[in-house]
Amino acid sequence: MNYELELVRRNVIECTKCELCKTRTNSVPGKGNFQSDIIFVGEAPGRNEDKSGEPFVGIAGQRLTLALQEAGISRESVYITNVVKCRPPNNRVPTISERNTCIDYLQKEISIIKPKIICILGNTAFNSILGGSEITKYRGKIVKKDNQIYFLTVHPAATIYNQELISVLNKDISKLFGLIRELKNGKEVPADIDYTT
Repeated sequence: MNYELELVRRNVIECTKCELCKTRTNSVPGKGNFQSDIIFVGEAPGRNEDKSGEPFVGIAGQRLTLALQEAGISRESVYITNVVKCRPPNNRVPTISERNTCIDYLQKEISIIKPKIICILGNTAFNSILGGSEITKYRGKIVKKDNQIYFLTVHPAATIYNQELISVLNKDISKLFGLIRELKNGKEVPADIDYTT
């Protein structure tokens, strides 16, 4: 376990910076391999995550695990977290102020892990991190901003309501790990969207 990450984890568990601390059962810090090349970032915990205190353990989490397995990757080898660390009541979309209050934790996780790629899962995370919208239009794309590479895909929860998105998620995750292999071999990965120019 990385000491700095453990500190972030404890701070998340004890956090009372916003109103969500009053309605949560457990806050949900990120979890996984602190030496991972990839951080997966979702929106916020749901009911199962709130109960267990762990990210992506419900049906959406199972869908993500299956997509990883399909790409030959174990869940333990990656790091998974959310923009907001506490469940918003009734799984509503977290407010801008909740996201802004919580983003500091995500930025710390990123600066400790220094991933090669941040995989953004779904619209809320896309909006919170890059100010984007219409994830279905931009999914599968590579974004560069401030020397960081991002990869966009649908939120695994979307596959519950739309079965057709299962193959989309699987295809994207497979592409993502192909990109990682290229980066590890010293290849340049061209961005589809570049915020640095």
